[in-house]
Amino acid sequence: MSKYGSMIDLLQLQKQFILNHLGEGDIAVDFTMGNGHDTEFLSKTVGENGHVFAFDVQEMALASTAENLERAGCPHNYTLILDSHHNVKKYVKGPIKAGMFNLGYLPGSDKKITTMRETTMPAIEAAVELLDHGGILLVAVYPGHAEGDAEGKMVQDYFATLDRHKICCTLIRIVNSPTSPFFFVIEKK
Repeated sequence: MSKYGSMIDLLQLQKQFILNHLGEGDIAVDFTMGNGHDTEFLSKTVGENGHVFAFDVQEMALASTAENLERAGCPHNYTLILDSHHNVKKYVKGPIKAGMFNLGYLPGSDKKITTMRETTMPAIEAAVELLDHGGILLVAVYPGHAEGDAEGKMVQDYFATLDRHKICCTLIRIVNSPTSPFFFVIEKK
């Protein structure tokens, strides 16, 4: 519960969805590393025998994440990759149980570098292809800036084309707050 009582905490909700699918020994991908908060969550969830691949195009993100993971006492079960998430298949060969995307910009940065539609779309398509049966993808969208809004529409249009007999695509959104973040839950049957 949030400090406001009954309001939905979107981050907590995302973690609940992930925990329904991801466990000890699994493989996960943080497609948008940022400062590594999702990487940390995934690392602790998959434990010593699992592995997390995390991507970012900014060296600052890798340095910040490495520092945060050490401080948090995460097991050394992660690979931090300085590359665009759309190149995921160069690094991740087998199926994944979970993947997380936080589209937008690096928290605490000058916001000049954001995820972009031309790399986000191939990254999400690759993530869906890599997703194992019983696996989950979470895609958080931040529509408060122009590129984020456009990304959200593009991603929704793509998810609407997926075969509902193989993949369940759910949208979680606060409908009376159009610029608030929202997310998609993609579950492979």
